[in-house]
Amino acid sequence: MTNGARGFIGGLAMLAPLGVDEERSLYPIIQEGRRANDELAKVEVKDPTRRQQLLRARQEGQEAESMLLRATFGLVRARIVERGYHFYNEDLEAAGVEGLVNALQRFDPEMGTRFSTYANYWITKLVNQTVQQQSGLSDAEMRLILKFQRLERSNLERRPTKRDVSYELGISQAKAQEIMQLSRELQSRRFASVELEDVADPRLSSDLSDAPAWVIDELRRLTGEDFNAFWQYTFKTMSMEEIAKAHGISRQGMAKRIERCRRAVRESPEAERLERWFDQQ
Repeated sequence: MTNGARGFIGGLAMLAPLGVDEERSLYPIIQEGRRANDELAKVEVKDPTRRQQLLRARQEGQEAESMLLRATFGLVRARIVERGYHFYNEDLEAAGVEGLVNALQRFDPEMGTRFSTYANYWITKLVNQTVQQQSGLSDAEMRLILKFQRLERSNLERRPTKRDVSYELGISQAKAQEIMQLSRELQSRRFASVELEDVADPRLSSDLSDAPAWVIDELRRLTGEDFNAFWQYTFKTMSMEEIAKAHGISRQGMAKRIERCRRAVRESPEAERLERWFDQQ
């Protein structure tokens, strides 16, 4: 199993996401390590051979948990960027890691769910709570803003109107206007904290070199000059507003270009193969 480092969070090296089989191969090791730890904690193991076996199993279990944790750090980055923040917000980073650790402590491999799927709930929950605390929003306001943002992402070519928001969220038009304004204010506070110049090159993803050559070649062929924008938005390393600003066009214009790229990928003869690769990321 090969898994190169991809940056650091809290002093721990990030690892590339694990495939389904790689992730599941760690579950028995983790379970055995937890059982060994329980036995060492509950009884005094006098047999030196047995004690050595338990210590080794516990160590291997802890190493497997560490690999699973670090290979899921990418979800922390994704949820932070999805909220429109750069991945340099220490409070949000800490919240995401806390959610990931909570998930690891509670995760039961016998549930039949992938750890990454289970962890995503906890990461999202704590990142959202921290965004809410930083912004001084109420629980109700935060829930509506998140619903509004999902509505925005559902159609990249068209901004929802006040009437659209009112209908989709089941609120009055006056309340819809308030939520749209709160979302804009939240967005302006995010962008005020980090300028685009603070990123080495906002048009290129740091993970680009990790992708197989055939993926890059096919996506470049399909998306042409919009390849970098499509890549950044797909992997949520930048928000739509940041991508548009970096390319010197409007958000609506960039949304149309990215949607054209999506359509080209969906209609490509390699669509199924590309989809399998994206699903593994």
